Amino acid sequence: MKSIKLQILQTLYEQDFYAWVEQTAELLQSHQWDTLDLEHLIEEVVDLGKSQQRALQSALRLVLSHLLKWKYQPERRSHSWRLTITRERLNIDELLQESPSLRRFLNDAEWINTTYQRARREAMVETSLSEDNFAIACPFAVDEILDLDFYPNAEE
Repeated sequence: MKSIKLQILQTLYEQDFYAWVEQTAELLQSHQWDTLDLEHLIEEVVDLGKSQQRALQSALRLVLSHLLKWKYQPERRSHSWRLTITRERLNIDELLQESPSLRRFLNDAEWINTTYQRARREAMVETSLSEDNFAIACPFAVDEILDLDFYPNAEE
């Protein structure tokens, strides 16, 4: 039978997530292991890892879509595009510094391709260019994508 404290904590998870987080942190700090809502705690730890992966993918998608715009619309290049590319490259670098194990996603061709296809679609919508203008496979190497000084030429 569940303890009353555990039942209260589980109810708190459903009704006030932030209060659940605070209470769970207190229980962890005071080593009250038997009172922890382990089911939800495990779920949140897994979700935390997923959110790091989503952050990496989001930053990568932004870099890729802006590199595509840079490559295929040279006449529209702007300081704003360069700023976005730089900011998101730095965000990727920070994520990789904090969580080096995320780098494995950058070595996963399928993961890169999925991210590239989303960036490609985004660039098509934003530029109003047809899909025939954009490479089907990612035209950039991971090292180029992450290189703060890399900007593709329009003529390739």
